[in-house]
Amino acid sequence: MSNESRHVAPGDPRRRRRTTRVILGATVVAALGASGVYIATADAGEVTVPGALQAEAFTAQSGAKTEKTSDTGGGKNVGWLANGDWLKYQGVTIGGGTLSARIASNNADGGAVEARLGSPAGPLLATFPVAKTGGWQKWTTVTAKAAAAPAGKQNLFLVMKSKSRSDFVNLNYLLLGSGSATPTTPPASPATTTEPPAGTPSATPSSAATSTPPAATPGGWVDVDQAAWDKALAQYNAVASKPVPAGITMVPEFHTDCSVSGETPDDPIVFPNLPGASHLHTFFGPKVTASSTGKDLLAESTTCTAPGDNSAYWAPTLLKNGTPVKMKNFRAYYGAKIKDPATVRPFPPGLVMVQGDPKKQVATPAGTSSQFWCAGSAETGRSADGNWPKCAAGGNLIYQLTFQDCWDGKHVDSPDHKSHMGPSVNGVCKGDFPVAIPSLSLMLGYDSLGGDGLALSSGMASSIHGDFMNAWEPAKIGALVKVCINAGAKCGSTPTFTGG
Repeated sequence: MSNESRHVAPGDPRRRRRTTRVILGATVVAALGASGVYIATADAGEVTVPGALQAEAFTAQSGAKTEKTSDTGGGKNVGWLANGDWLKYQGVTIGGGTLSARIASNNADGGAVEARLGSPAGPLLATFPVAKTGGWQKWTTVTAKAAAAPAGKQNLFLVMKSKSRSDFVNLNYLLLGSGSATPTTPPASPATTTEPPAGTPSATPSSAATSTPPAATPGGWVDVDQAAWDKALAQYNAVASKPVPAGITMVPEFHTDCSVSGETPDDPIVFPNLPGASHLHTFFGPKVTASSTGKDLLAESTTCTAPGDNSAYWAPTLLKNGTPVKMKNFRAYYGAKIKDPATVRPFPPGLVMVQGDPKKQVATPAGTSSQFWCAGSAETGRSADGNWPKCAAGGNLIYQLTFQDCWDGKHVDSPDHKSHMGPSVNGVCKGDFPVAIPSLSLMLGYDSLGGDGLALSSGMASSIHGDFMNAWEPAKIGALVKVCINAGAKCGSTPTFTGG
């Protein structure tokens, strides 16, 4: 039996279910449908360890989940922690230079928990070593020395570091010197769930809680602005179809070309308002910060060519021996994969989507589906690790990332930023995802011939993923959808037919 299936106490086996996300403070653990996506938050009431900062009292997190613990005082511990995951504690006082953490691990690779100030990449306060303790509920206390105890309230981040590709540590509580270690607890927010989330990698079914999703819970389900959506549909319906002349390529499609607008370790969808919390991303379109919203983007200039497209697109940065690789080109295609392109409607205002999994770290040898490939020349071999093609002269490395194209018609975001979207069924958008929207496909062209020394800022080639924040002018995308996609005809970046 693998470590993952033995992560919890006997009698309650379950597989690890992961998603990259930030969940803001609440007081419950709410199962979100069959994918096993969880909102896991503070519930320290049962624990009586004096002066302890309870691990589950975080105000934000990436990759974590809570569970009942058999350790001192009972209550809950935080688990499912892997390399790159982190926990945030707001308003913490560091009372002295001697710090300790209560940990458990059933992973022989071990690792460390870094205590940092201000952000996941902030100044290093101390490092707690992690070694295998013999079980996920076999607890031990490890200590660390801080060079100096900063005065006043701090935002403390615990950042997980390990060579392991899976979970490596559980955390129950910390003792931060002799001062008060109690964080400022934010107001509780309600448990949230709705339709089963789609597409969490390696997920297995679990029982789902049920409740009504809130209108706008940070890190949760966000309802569509119905008035804005109705207005956008009215603009779309007012567009007159055009007859398609002979000789036009009959492919439902239009596109926008964009140049790079920035490279920063930010992600306003997954880590909103947390600058520096992400791995390095390459952005296309308007200038993007950790706090950007769709409304903000509409006021920015853009590097994209399609009139009316102020949307933001981003993906992890490709690195060559640790140095970012320049982009050769970027194109976002909008099309239709469903049977009847006439049923496609424009994106709802405020829609955000994420496709791919930055936590997926598996080999991608030749022949693997959904891998990087060579454009403009033949593949002449593979990198030493087998994960990257080598391209002949005259070509370049490229990747095509395609998003889901069926929308639930209710939400413009979800806890994993994927669950409001889903696939078609036999070429039709129906069931939980009845609204067909344009099939968005990002073509990422790199100024590289591939080969050795390549990695993504998120890790292996398999961790490729992309983010989309809709900021199209509704009238502009409405015309493109009506004239081009609905007619099944090829256009460029305007509602004008092309091809032949």
